[in-house]
Amino acid sequence: MKVLLINGSPRKGGNTFIALSEIARVLEQEGVESEIVWIGNRPVRGCSACYCCKSAQPYPDGHTGCIFNDDICNAISAKFASADGFVFGSPVYYGQPNGALLSIMQRAFISNGDAVRNKPAAVVTVCRRGGATAAFQSLQMPLQMMNMPVVTSQYWNIVYGREEGQAALDTEGMQTMRTLAHNMAWVLRGVSKEPVPEREPWQPMHFIR
Repeated sequence: MKVLLINGSPRKGGNTFIALSEIARVLEQEGVESEIVWIGNRPVRGCSACYCCKSAQPYPDGHTGCIFNDDICNAISAKFASADGFVFGSPVYYGQPNGALLSIMQRAFISNGDAVRNKPAAVVTVCRRGGATAAFQSLQMPLQMMNMPVVTSQYWNIVYGREEGQAALDTEGMQTMRTLAHNMAWVLRGVSKEPVPEREPWQPMHFIR
């Protein structure tokens, strides 16, 4: 079993990385492989709702995923198929997750949703003082639309810290990360024994006809 952890901070070794590293450390103790992937600090495109990723026609250059292939999105999306579970971590900006991470999730989920559907997932937010719960809720909403079982902990998956390294001083936050890791391993072991539930065909209801 493998869990892919997405570091959605532009700071590679910052507090979001510290929180995810604590999860990864405990997952390894549980016998679950882990990989932390950094989204980097280069520009990331937003989704243009072009739906080219849904077209049956291949892209001219042969790449798969989102039509935009000039940022990190498709490289991260390509790792989805080999993962059994996911953790998405982000710093909090103005009560919201990092916009680059949101763009990656939106584009990767629409273009490669089958690779994440029905797989357990969790989110982690890191903040100086406030706004973490709002960012936490924003990140969880796509998971539920993708039928991804949401893995919980003993508290909301929030860690506090401003300057690099301060997250490690949040003893309750670090404990919450460890509990999340134990729960993720427990869920993965159970999910691996059960077939995916049969789904009803989607019945979209638009309010404007």
